[in-house]
Amino acid sequence: MNWKKVARLVPLCLLLASASFAEDYSLRYFMEKSFLKTYELPKKERAELFDRVETMLEKSKEIQLSLTRTIQGGETDIKYQEGNFWLSKLEEDQKAIDFGARQLKVLKEKPTQLVAAIRLYKALKDLSFHFNTYNNVSSFSGFIGDVAPELELWADPVFYRLYLLPLAQAKSQETKTPSREKKPEGKGRKP
Repeated sequence: MNWKKVARLVPLCLLLASASFAEDYSLRYFMEKSFLKTYELPKKERAELFDRVETMLEKSKEIQLSLTRTIQGGETDIKYQEGNFWLSKLEEDQKAIDFGARQLKVLKEKPTQLVAAIRLYKALKDLSFHFNTYNNVSSFSGFIGDVAPELELWADPVFYRLYLLPLAQAKSQETKTPSREKKPEGKGRKP
């Protein structure tokens, strides 16, 4: 009799444990969802995805500011002209971060805005590319750390597959012209 109770409780505990992990909304959670073929992002998960992307933009901004201050303060062994080059790239990053934040704000208000989603995706990809480049510079890699690959994962498999691609497909279905129907024949002319 005792074993029967335990046998009933074990699946219940496993079900509750899996449900509690589903509320984590980590990168891993979204990555797993992004590889499912027919997964639709519920409203709550979409809001969580936007929050995570916003967090990545904030991290990117902190890193961008730190790198800018470090270069301008002469705390690295970078020559003046090379420093100017990197500062121009960091300025581009600042614009991409601000632009991405504006697009994210639009998406939070109107989640079906395809143009805003595309622009946010481009901003994330640009930041990801630049951060991966910075990660290859020994003077900068300590600042970047794991943010570069994480940003890349949030941009491409997660945001692209879970949000942008389904949104584009939905918009495509809306704009498709209906199949040609037989036109009603007009009244016949008198000869």
